[in-house]
Amino acid sequence: MFNFKKTYNLPFKYHIPNYIEDFYSQGNVLKRRIKFFKRSLYISLMGQRKLELFSILPSHQKILWINVSAPSIGDTLMDLSSRVLLNGRNIDLFTSQNTVEIYSNDKIFNRVYSSPELAAKNKYDLVIIDSYSTRSMKIKLKIASKVNYIGMYGYFNGPELNRVLFSFHQMNNLLKYYYSESSINKIAKPSITVSDFDLKLVKSLNLPNFFIAIVIGGEWEYRTYNKWSEVIDKLTKKNKKLNLVFVGSDNAKESAKDLTEAFPQDNIFNCVAKFTFNQTAQIIKGAKILLCCDGGLMHAANAVNTPIVPLFAKLIPTMRLTESIQAFPLFDANDVNNITVEEIIEQYNEVSIYDDNHLLGE
Repeated sequence: MFNFKKTYNLPFKYHIPNYIEDFYSQGNVLKRRIKFFKRSLYISLMGQRKLELFSILPSHQKILWINVSAPSIGDTLMDLSSRVLLNGRNIDLFTSQNTVEIYSNDKIFNRVYSSPELAAKNKYDLVIIDSYSTRSMKIKLKIASKVNYIGMYGYFNGPELNRVLFSFHQMNNLLKYYYSESSINKIAKPSITVSDFDLKLVKSLNLPNFFIAIVIGGEWEYRTYNKWSEVIDKLTKKNKKLNLVFVGSDNAKESAKDLTEAFPQDNIFNCVAKFTFNQTAQIIKGAKILLCCDGGLMHAANAVNTPIVPLFAKLIPTMRLTESIQAFPLFDANDVNNITVEEIIEQYNEVSIYDDNHLLGE
């Protein structure tokens, strides 16, 4: 009914890890049909149907990318990852206020807006819209109501999937499959640009040349590991000279304080909630390994090519990782806290051997 398949069919011809079948076997079909119908009707009523395109042409040189549907920093890093395929064009970004700073010095995005009024002062050849949600379409109408547009997710709504691979393969689809499937799979990963100011600031911290970074805290309980103290205890007992750097956001302040009090060594550094996201990404770039749970800073590590030992729960690792990422993941079906300390140490050792960086002091 009304091309409802657009809400659950991948818009490109290649397969990526997804939970589409599981999602629709659990019901909510009627709800998704209604949402599709409302979005489709709104687009028609606003006179936008005739402006929809399905490919990005060479003539589309001045482009606005609207990305406001991603619910978290990690999601926006994944959803915008394929912007590198548009290198050489003049691309502006409209995003939520809390992510403007992340892309303000981006190598691909020229200007970054969170105000429709400011963005509307520019003229664009094409608008890329993250999804056909009413919120995104309203922003498009305010900025460039008469400009052609294409959708990344379009009407697709609901099922979990690998958002990085979705972004890259959909962009490749919109570029008329300029790249092969294997080429896309090999290069697909998030990216982030760190400003000269942030580079200098992080350099001024004088962190050790060799250190392990650990992401403390988390937004979701089942994705927040509560046994880092045991991991740290085993790591420092094996090598008392091992340098550790704690990173994380505001929700990790208390945990980081407790850990630094429990391990008052001079070679343990607390960088939790003291720096911006991009500055923290640069700190992570200096790490030889990042221990973390699935979250925004894991994607930051992937963007700066730091090997990771990530802990996953509910979503299997292939839903977040790609071929180009150096990852040694651990998974539990329900809660990351079901992953044992011994398993983490084992993976840590595996990364150390793989990277041949002698982190264990051997």
